[in-house]
Amino acid sequence: MAVTTASGWIHVLPPALRSILTNIPGQVLNELEEVRIREGRPLEIGFMGEYYFVTAEGVLTSQFHEAYIPVREDGHQLLDVLTNHSLYTMEEQLRRGYVTIAGGHRIGLAGRTVLTNGKVSHLRDIAGFNIRIAREKQGISASLMPLLLDFRQQSIHHTLIVSPPQHGKTTMLRDMARSISDGRWNHPDVNWRGLKVGIVDERSEIAGCVRGVPCFDVGARTDVLDGCPKAEGMMMLIRSMSPDVLVVDEFGREEDVSAMNEAIHAGVRVVASAHGADVKEIARRPGIGPLVENGVFSRVVVLKRVRKQWTHRVYDEKQRALQIAASSRLGREGEAHY
Repeated sequence: MAVTTASGWIHVLPPALRSILTNIPGQVLNELEEVRIREGRPLEIGFMGEYYFVTAEGVLTSQFHEAYIPVREDGHQLLDVLTNHSLYTMEEQLRRGYVTIAGGHRIGLAGRTVLTNGKVSHLRDIAGFNIRIAREKQGISASLMPLLLDFRQQSIHHTLIVSPPQHGKTTMLRDMARSISDGRWNHPDVNWRGLKVGIVDERSEIAGCVRGVPCFDVGARTDVLDGCPKAEGMMMLIRSMSPDVLVVDEFGREEDVSAMNEAIHAGVRVVASAHGADVKEIARRPGIGPLVENGVFSRVVVLKRVRKQWTHRVYDEKQRALQIAASSRLGREGEAHY
């Protein structure tokens, strides 16, 4: 049966797929993280670290030969909705290999690439879709906040959140932005007001803006620059919105590093995320590595998740652990238990 928590993304599906997925168990539907639609291959879903195929009746199975097989018309209808009936207007998103829809849900695309001067110019013959479902988990940053506070400046340290894909970086980043903006410091000796936060939401996943208005709660004092490249957006926000803290996702290109250096010189704190398994791996990467090695990011948070359990370990500018790995459990409604 359909539930309201799926309404933000399920409406883009063609009728056949929508009917199947609204028939899966309600608890599973509420916890879905990925829906993988591949033309001519089994329909697959992922939730809480587990993956199953789905039959035409909405039954979960580990046997791929029992699953529903999406046909070409399913893919054509889905792509038509995603591009608002015009592939041309979505050319830039198609070139990047994903489309972000209202609510911050990102849909990855696979097909045949078209090259121009040796670089990908766009995708054609798209036959694979990966719907990554964004969910708001308010409160998950509460146990982290006391370890990230800069008491001398009454602000937050330059902070880098590190984890493998799908381990909660963006979800944590979103809640940290809300906490900083609202002044939710979770420390008995701190009564500072919230700070001005600027989010550069290049992939529209942190705030999930629709027509410039965030779908997620990112805080009362937060401004969002939606769909803008990080480096350019950081400089635009510094010039136009005078933020105290900048928040960016999937940080690490050379131009991102240059923009962060500019932010530091302007007295703006940066909270960013990056793909990686641990501090040592991040420190070896070009671009972002020197920022970690030289202690520019004076706090590095390493996240890992197994099913509903998230663990985090926090390191200082000398890569010393500030605590034994702490954990939080996500409840059904998105609350965090510590």
